[in-house]
Amino acid sequence: MVKLNKIYTRTGDSGSAGLVDGSRVSKSSLRIAAIGEVDEANAAIGVAIAALGESPLGKQLLTIQNELFDLGADVATPGEVEVALRIVASQVERLEAEIDAMNGELEPLTSFILPSGSLAVAALHLARAIVRRAERAAVALNEREPLNPQLLAYVNRLSDHLFVAARHQAAREGGDVLWKPGASR
Repeated sequence: MVKLNKIYTRTGDSGSAGLVDGSRVSKSSLRIAAIGEVDEANAAIGVAIAALGESPLGKQLLTIQNELFDLGADVATPGEVEVALRIVASQVERLEAEIDAMNGELEPLTSFILPSGSLAVAALHLARAIVRRAERAAVALNEREPLNPQLLAYVNRLSDHLFVAARHQAAREGGDVLWKPGASR
């Protein structure tokens, strides 16, 4: 259980941050950048939840938010730590099952879609784009310091999940906003 009595510690004043194993790294490191991108993705998903209100999708996204804290802990744990919190295959598989269930209710894409529509749909698309940035940060870190392969699969699948979730929500609200190539020429 996490217990935070004091929010500021002053330990990062010199530009370093602590990792799960007790080591410290620069706040400009690839690891801290990836942790920050995951944090931003989680916050964006929170905005999407707020826009969705009470809904089954909102409940799925709350589960995902919790898992993103697990994922952040995974990124913050370098190397092999015996009791590390790691993303596991069953979490990736659950995302895939949710994607398949939502996608099964949708018409196939016949055009690219604009990240637009209602506030909820737009928030889901924004969260998807931020998750893609988090994925790029994780991949960049993985090229230097290997990460848990399930972590990489999870963040990749999460952007797919959010894309399909945005389409699913748009379908409930009248449909996707389609790209019209050259429409403003």
